[in-house]
Amino acid sequence: MEILITNDDGFRSKGIQVLSSLMEPMGNVRVVAPKTHQSGMSMAVSLGFRKITAKDLPEKGPGRWTWLNATPASCVKFALNYDYPDRKPDVLLCGINHGSNAATAACYSGTLGAAAEGALNGVPSFGVSIDDYRPDADLSAVQKYLPGIVTSLLESWPEDSYGLYYNINFPGIPASGIKGIRICRQGRGHWEREYRDWDIKKITYIGVDPEVIAEADKTPVGEGEKTYMMVGEFVDDETGTCDGDHRLMEQGWITIVPEKLDTTDYKELERLQSLGFDKKF
Repeated sequence: MEILITNDDGFRSKGIQVLSSLMEPMGNVRVVAPKTHQSGMSMAVSLGFRKITAKDLPEKGPGRWTWLNATPASCVKFALNYDYPDRKPDVLLCGINHGSNAATAACYSGTLGAAAEGALNGVPSFGVSIDDYRPDADLSAVQKYLPGIVTSLLESWPEDSYGLYYNINFPGIPASGIKGIRICRQGRGHWEREYRDWDIKKITYIGVDPEVIAEADKTPVGEGEKTYMMVGEFVDDETGTCDGDHRLMEQGWITIVPEKLDTTDYKELERLQSLGFDKKF
């Protein structure tokens, strides 16, 4: 089996190292990951008529590694272009992301943006995250359960699967505390008070490579300019009993949400058609 791996935390993260080691027994591993932290990039691609640099990393493993100075979705495009010109990989895994991508975090996630890029190209794709931002997060639950989850989902992959990918979130607890697996829907929520004054001390815990943080802190600031960062506070918009992924994950469940590229609201489409909005002029 040909296995493509990327992430949005950058090639140095613990998560992608663990993921490549987990997948190695299942086939040939190819890692193409961003050079630097790329959270919040969703499905953005690195356009803008700028040079995109890449570097092979023969010292890294398992598998063959390259960093690309580009977004996660761009890393997928790069690998499909250069590593799989005649056939597509059998599976794409994106992660292990340090930090939850449950609820509406999925809308912004570079991890899931890369999975969506894989789905767009007909590759069975998974985004894998853990609700723990620490660089040294306990990944024992992922190590114990992810290979079986991926194998089972691949074996049952539907024939009519255009645009399908899976968003898998693990609670930030040891494997011994996991209750089980729940197939569920995306939870509802939003963020408030998202802009704060830049404070390097407040972002050193979120799984970002210290070198990246230090480099960001050195960014030149011009006269009259102010510096901010986006952190925010998550507001849960669910009411009553909830089967959303973020609530279930908080209760100790591994959550799996099937997601699709097609964002059409078919119920609303049918409603508007029934109201006679279709017209011929």
